[in-house]
Amino acid sequence: MTDEPVSLSAALASFSDLWSPRIVTAVNDYDVRVAKVEGDHLWHTHDHTDEFFLVLEGELTIVLREPAGERAVVLPKGSVFTVPRGTEHKPSAPAGAAILMFEPTGTLTVGDRHDEIPAHVDAATGHALG
Repeated sequence: MTDEPVSLSAALASFSDLWSPRIVTAVNDYDVRVAKVEGDHLWHTHDHTDEFFLVLEGELTIVLREPAGERAVVLPKGSVFTVPRGTEHKPSAPAGAAILMFEPTGTLTVGDRHDEIPAHVDAATGHALG
C-alpha cells in the first residue's frame, strides 16, 4: 500500500485484464479493489462476508438467488449495492463497466462456493497495482 493518494482512473488505466481486481488501498482488514468487467462472471457465494460494489463507469447487473427466487439488481454509474453474505449471486456487464469493491483481505473473487470457473475469470484475492 502507498501513503500517497491513488487516482482510480490511473489505477484502472494501468491494466486491461477483465474480472481481475487490483488492490488500490486497504482499510483496517479490508481491501479496496478496482476491476474492469465485461460479460458474465459466475454464480458464487461468500459464506462469511458481505460484498460491496460501487460502479465507477458503465453499468453492472447483479443477479441474486434469494428465497423468493432470482432478482436482478441493475447498478448504473455512481450506484452502490451490498450483496449480503451467504447470497448466491452473479455479476455481469454486457457493455462493460469499471467497479470498486470493498471486502476483507484474502477474499477470493469467486467466493467460497461457486460454479466451474471460466477462463475469463481470475480466481484471486486481488493483485497489487502494477
